[in-house]
Amino acid sequence: MVPVRRWPVVAAACAVVLTAVYFLAVWTVPGQELENAALRGADEAAARDQAVADASLSRITLVSLVAAVVVVALVGLLRRRLDLAFAAAGVIVAGQLVTQVLKRYVLPRPRLVEVTGHYAANSLPSGHTTIAMTVLFAALIVVPYRWRGVTLFFLLSWAVGIGAYTVTAKWHRLSDTLAADAIALALACLASWWLARRGAISRHDGPRRIPRVLVVTVAVLGAVVFFGLGTVLIGASLAGGGYAETVRDNAWVVYLAANSFASFGSVAAALVFLATWRRLEVA
Repeated sequence: MVPVRRWPVVAAACAVVLTAVYFLAVWTVPGQELENAALRGADEAAARDQAVADASLSRITLVSLVAAVVVVALVGLLRRRLDLAFAAAGVIVAGQLVTQVLKRYVLPRPRLVEVTGHYAANSLPSGHTTIAMTVLFAALIVVPYRWRGVTLFFLLSWAVGIGAYTVTAKWHRLSDTLAADAIALALACLASWWLARRGAISRHDGPRRIPRVLVVTVAVLGAVVFFGLGTVLIGASLAGGGYAETVRDNAWVVYLAANSFASFGSVAAALVFLATWRRLEVA
């Protein structure tokens, strides 16, 4: 019997994470000051890095979004599973609906610090990060078990890169990417829960696939490195000069830490979703 309770529990945890990220980063003065410092620090990134980030984000358009929906739905239909196609495509579509509604109508950004222009705009959650992560999750849902590792190998680095690029290009703040990760993970878990309740998911009794184990191992190591690097950077700055100096004079360090944490958030979300599907496959 497939334990279906895991998915709503993870989805509920994502709602808690989203709420915590929003209030800590948006409704506190330190949260806004640190994230604005990260945006200022992004100005010091190499012009080539900013150009790559802008180009990568610009490739995510309405046309590419529709194409992603069509592809994952087609994979489900080729497997002769209408419910699978609906669930996978629904994750991507719902991701944008939820993200845009939250950003435009539900989650305001109060003016707690004096800023103007780009820094004052509300941008939580990140639509681009939501797209990248929901495409990853939808693909993991719809592909056969034996292709899950290959899918993870090709899409995880792209999805993680998009989240980090939003900070480099100053399109979004760190909290925007983390909120988007939580939304994408929650929706993917709800879609998985729906499939499981329909009896569409069963246990996989076959052998472990070494390539997937290697990919997951590398992802875990990457998450540890990203989190450790971000913690060391921001921790050393705070310990060395204090909060005020970090926000005022160490914007570059704050940016590097934010970029690392953005990457960590995307990898962690992917690993959590994979864990909910461990040794499970579509029946």
